[in-house]
Amino acid sequence: MRLIVGLGNPGSRYAGTRHNVGFEVLRELAERNNSPKPARKFEAELVEVMIGGEKVLLLAPQTYMNESGRSVRQCVDFYQTDPEQIAIVCDDKDLEVGRLRWRRKGSAGGQKGLGDILNRLGTTEIARLRIGIGTPPEGWNTADYVLSRFRPDELEEVKRATLLAADSLEDWVRDGVETCMNKYNAAD
Repeated sequence: MRLIVGLGNPGSRYAGTRHNVGFEVLRELAERNNSPKPARKFEAELVEVMIGGEKVLLLAPQTYMNESGRSVRQCVDFYQTDPEQIAIVCDDKDLEVGRLRWRRKGSAGGQKGLGDILNRLGTTEIARLRIGIGTPPEGWNTADYVLSRFRPDELEEVKRATLLAADSLEDWVRDGVETCMNKYNAAD
């Protein structure tokens, strides 16, 4: 069984913020795959969908971003999920708004939610889809920036990226991370 984890912060205060793009992608996947209402389990919202004939869990940790690994660890332990069956969806402030970047493994690159997951699972060999939220403007504190909402002129690009990210996750389920890296990563 595959596990897709979308990162964000819980609550209406954070809805629509740059840091919550992982939640938005999960919401899109759930809607297009006719998911039931999310269950509360593992300190998360959890739904089960079928993608390409395969059962897939969509997990949105309801801990705060920096403690996402606690929720993921509980889910992984319960379902005995292997790291190669997991994909993490998170924001990346070092990518331009709307740009997607798949990676097979590697460091957290400063993304604290991803870092907590890698630390608690004890491996960096987990696929991840980073979605660009843009670089903080000069003079902005990074924490304030990632918790800010997208500007009106960015919203169309963010919506496009959300839809494309959901497409890419469906491809990941069917064809694996290598296909996604080749198909969705812009030239590095």
